[in-house]
Amino acid sequence: MSSRVKPLLDLDPADVRRARTLARKAGRPVVKLAQSHTTVSVERATLRLAGLSGADHERVPWVNHLVDAVRGEVGLEHGITSPVFDALRRGEAPDLLTLAQKAASGSVQFRLPEGRAATAAAKDARREVSRGLRAIDKQRATRDRLIRRHGDPQQRPWIYLIVATGDIYEDIPQAQAAAREGADIIAVIRSTGQSLLDYVPEGATREGYAGTYATQENFRLMRAALDETSKELGRYIRLTNYASGLCMPEIATLAGLERLDMMLNDSMYGILFRDINPIRTFVDQRFSRQIHARAGIIINTGEDNYLTTADAVEAAHTVTVSQLLNEYFAKEAGLEDWQLGLGHAFEINPELPDSFRMELAHALLARQLFPKAPLKWMPPTKHMTGDVFRGYLLDGFFNLVGAMTGQGILLVGMMTEAVVTPFLSDRDLALQNVRYVLNAAGGLTEDFHPPRDGFIQTRARGVLGEAIDLLTQITDEPGRAPLLEAIADGTFGLMKRPADRGKGLDGVVVKAESYDNPATTMLEEGSDR
Repeated sequence: MSSRVKPLLDLDPADVRRARTLARKAGRPVVKLAQSHTTVSVERATLRLAGLSGADHERVPWVNHLVDAVRGEVGLEHGITSPVFDALRRGEAPDLLTLAQKAASGSVQFRLPEGRAATAAAKDARREVSRGLRAIDKQRATRDRLIRRHGDPQQRPWIYLIVATGDIYEDIPQAQAAAREGADIIAVIRSTGQSLLDYVPEGATREGYAGTYATQENFRLMRAALDETSKELGRYIRLTNYASGLCMPEIATLAGLERLDMMLNDSMYGILFRDINPIRTFVDQRFSRQIHARAGIIINTGEDNYLTTADAVEAAHTVTVSQLLNEYFAKEAGLEDWQLGLGHAFEINPELPDSFRMELAHALLARQLFPKAPLKWMPPTKHMTGDVFRGYLLDGFFNLVGAMTGQGILLVGMMTEAVVTPFLSDRDLALQNVRYVLNAAGGLTEDFHPPRDGFIQTRARGVLGEAIDLLTQITDEPGRAPLLEAIADGTFGLMKRPADRGKGLDGVVVKAESYDNPATTMLEEGSDR
């Protein structure tokens, strides 16, 4: 995608370098914090890689039972795998599933092995976890093979369309129909509230509120259906879901195992908009992004959400700061530029003079700062009034900005936003809007050149300057992790989220010196055995 990006804003290269340097400086203490902690979800994800799945008759996953039992007896400071695989070697159970079942009834004793026993347990754990990583590697290779066989969409941006009935068996035919109508990416919106569940539901689900539950079986069913449609259409259809919330590492793992292609995965969304503890979020996010890097999954970040709670003009620089931080955290975890679906949105009040010109400036700034990233461009939502004709026009202007600035992923806007859950006919009209604009104006990236020192260039440089000022304030903030202080002060999205509060804090554990996790070790090594 970088070949389509031209230096249209005359940004000062020194300013761009300074912005990235400050983002690294702000992010580095948070990475160190993540490296020194683990969470219950990281440990559960590790057991899932080792092959543990399923749930009891009340649909509580066995990984939850096993992690809770180990934590209750010996803690998680040393990691889950050492006591678990030591118990298997001592004959407490013949396999992980039976061990979890016995642990749920309190009939297993765990210990922290030492010496040769610890070495043997670590060897067994690495062997079993490596099976999961090899399964993820195999799914990545399958994706590559199917893309070669069926082909990628020829045009950019890719058209991203949402399906969310609550019933996976209703989602599937709607997703297939959307692909036939032109969608390149199908996003299955997650059921409201799932991000606050500290477990992953099990099996295929048929009830969800404003979305469908993210489960391994739902992932498998939808991926298989879209594979059929990819073959039918002669282009590979990508599947998206959400790796966020209290089970971010586990959902990322299941996505890798079932060959999802994109995952919504933002470094601060859960903190700001779901009041999840900041430390829990950053620890879970790092592990989940290591999995995404391994699986070849593109992440989509959530900067567009800031503009639903803060003014899109006044807070434009906070979007840029978040994009720079998301880039740093992602690359530190192993993701490459082509996997960075950094988010931004068309959310300026259309009543403001020059609103369209400012939208162009903001979209171009993101495109210029991240020339190799497939940016995710989000449609207007905040200022949709219920007037469907006005809304259809706004979506057309949004699509035009996407075409003019070379965005990578374009989410289809709905004229009935904020009125009703879209009907299938609404989706058809919205896709017609996208197709018309991209067919008529898709080549404008070649022709569009804002005047030197004109309104658009001046506005973009101003936003970048404000972003540098904010990053400077964050890095100058006293404290062990000044970014956490900035989040606590309400810098992003006007949400104040202190590091010692929030949901999931009780699931955060400080690592002991002897902490061992074969999953993180192999992910950082790039090995699979």
